[in-house]
Amino acid sequence: MENNSGKHLKKELGVFSGISLVAGMTIGSGIYYLGSYVLERVNMSMGMALVCWIVGGIVSILGGLCFAELGAEMPVTGGMTTYLAKAYHPLAGFVNGFSGFLLTASGSIASLALAAVTPFQEEFAFSEPVTKAIAIGLIVLFTIINLRGIKTAAAIQNISMVLRLVPLVLVIVLGVFAGKSQPDLSLATAFTTDTPPTFFNIVKVIGYATFASLWAYEGWTNLNTVAGEMKRPKRDLPLAIIISMGGIMLIYTLFNFAVYRIIPQAEVNSMIADGNIYLGKTAAFNVMGSFGKWIVLIGMAVGIVGTVNGDCLVFPRTYYAMARGGFFFKKCGEVNDKGVPAFAIIASSAMSIILVLFNSLQQLTDWLVTVSALLNLMAIFAVLIFRKKYPDMERPYKVWGGVPVIILTCLLFVVLLVNNFVEDPLTSAKGLIIIALCIPFYYIFRKLNGGMEYDTDKIDN
Repeated sequence: MENNSGKHLKKELGVFSGISLVAGMTIGSGIYYLGSYVLERVNMSMGMALVCWIVGGIVSILGGLCFAELGAEMPVTGGMTTYLAKAYHPLAGFVNGFSGFLLTASGSIASLALAAVTPFQEEFAFSEPVTKAIAIGLIVLFTIINLRGIKTAAAIQNISMVLRLVPLVLVIVLGVFAGKSQPDLSLATAFTTDTPPTFFNIVKVIGYATFASLWAYEGWTNLNTVAGEMKRPKRDLPLAIIISMGGIMLIYTLFNFAVYRIIPQAEVNSMIADGNIYLGKTAAFNVMGSFGKWIVLIGMAVGIVGTVNGDCLVFPRTYYAMARGGFFFKKCGEVNDKGVPAFAIIASSAMSIILVLFNSLQQLTDWLVTVSALLNLMAIFAVLIFRKKYPDMERPYKVWGGVPVIILTCLLFVVLLVNNFVEDPLTSAKGLIIIALCIPFYYIFRKLNGGMEYDTDKIDN
């Protein structure tokens, strides 16, 4: 379907571009610093931390399998915003998209841009204003690149995906073959006399730490957003999600194990206590000196800015879909001569720059996870709703394992969300407040739209 300017989104993405987008939007800054947060949440137990990285990967793969069914049966631009609107109510879709604009999507771009610069602060003594200025410059750069067309942005994403694997593979190889530390992988070290290893405490510890790892895995939801621009979405979309997320779980687990093989437990504890959370950089330095450290630093930067590029490519498609449905700024529903939603891209980047100016990396990361996990849970449950609501809809791919796997995935997300609310109620409450703030805007846009509901049928396929 054409939009009001007579132009439409181009179908130029194949399976490798899909894998690159998922991997590119997933392997960013999180793997380099979230390992420290996971360790803190398991009482510095290296064995339990590895378990949590594996559990986080399994949860993400299960979620990805459910999203693959949604994307294959409805390969439309807008992804989760469209699914929630059709499954529940137009308000649910709007809240997903507008909370993304206010925080989750724009905040992801902002936090990644800051994370690309943060590891270099120690080397060059950047002040906070300089750090933020460089982060804003990165956002502007990738905004310009994405305005030139999805083909250019996808090509950069493909190249950066390969380059970002270099520091991860380097640390993995160094740790496995040159690491001299023998980490204590006993799970018992995650517990104390005050928190004995009862079933409840095991679930609590694993759940709380796994929740921290989910931000490193976040990215598996975003390929569906550009399903309308894939050449063969019904085949390539589930394939890209499954291949990419399985590989990412393996890489993340091996990366953290390699770090433990290089840096002794006492040094890891001391680093994290001092606020030095980028363990991979120190691991490379311990084995290869400054050369290894700079390879990791540069690789980290390439990986993170590649994720910024992927975010700048994907997230504006949600605002485009919302504008086409009458529930976002009208100009964001237009496509330029390059076949991309230019105004949506500019609006996305502008909001990201505002968040860079007024928030820190830690604040942004804390706020993002709860909102994302809650909306992901709603989208996964939508698979069951669609099977009931649209039984005759063509489903070229269905979740492996059927309904039990979908229910299991939903239950896992519920356990993680409830556990995180108990352990960190303030951060969880902030996420719920962001969602609540979106609701008045829905009725404002509906009034401006002449009282009509969010119309997903107007979205460009």
